[in-house]
Amino acid sequence: MYWQKRFDRVNPDQKIEEAMQEIRNKHKNYGCLRITNELKKYGFHVNKKKVQRLIKKLGLEVTAYTRKSRRYNSYRGKIGTVAKNLIHRRFYTSVCHQKITTDTTEFKYFETDTRGVVRQKKLYLDPFMDLFNSEIISYRISGKPSAVAVMEGLEEAIRLTNDCVYRRTFHSDQGWAYQMKAYGQKLKQHKIFQSMSRKGNCLDNSPIENFFSLLKQEIYHGEIYHSFDELKTAIDQYIDYYNNERMKKKLNWQSPVQFRKTYQVTA
Repeated sequence: MYWQKRFDRVNPDQKIEEAMQEIRNKHKNYGCLRITNELKKYGFHVNKKKVQRLIKKLGLEVTAYTRKSRRYNSYRGKIGTVAKNLIHRRFYTSVCHQKITTDTTEFKYFETDTRGVVRQKKLYLDPFMDLFNSEIISYRISGKPSAVAVMEGLEEAIRLTNDCVYRRTFHSDQGWAYQMKAYGQKLKQHKIFQSMSRKGNCLDNSPIENFFSLLKQEIYHGEIYHSFDELKTAIDQYIDYYNNERMKKKLNWQSPVQFRKTYQVTA
């Protein structure tokens, strides 16, 4: 009789499971901690161990995290001016738009030409991130490493951060684009400090490297894109999602934009 009553019992977690399915449909790469905090918005206060158990029961494990390919390296030696490392891994700032970091990363896609031959091609992303809330404030996408793309992204980032009450610092690695005379002059023109990582030390620019890793793990690794436009659209959509919806633990489980708006209201 004991087991018969248990088999006939209504599932007490049915509403939580339905909410978890809805969260997974919207956030396909959310793990245990993010689902636990997202459930609070639905009015469910459950601990992470229960969420872990339900994730396993419902088959909601994240499978997007696969082996990474070789990282793109824009370093070509000293071809221009190398700035001092002013950040020194002090990435935290309580001032919006005070510290900005940037880098370039490479993606590959496969395109079929008019003769039916499949060729591998490349796409390059140049984002500028605000270290205050890890928000991507500007970016450019191009078919080859481009000084034009970097300068356009830089100019937009300068314009959007012009409201900062303190002198700004723009950080990067020692890539060829950031050693350009035009890049340095543009920063000086707006009285912005230029900072560069030490040679061959990716940890000196870890916030933007972390963003690249998340982006590739969640929409790129394990996926095959068949055109420049298809891959570009996926990146555009992800950056919008990352800025406006994807919560981060260090931002009190808010998205970068939500955190910035909360800060602006309470500041």
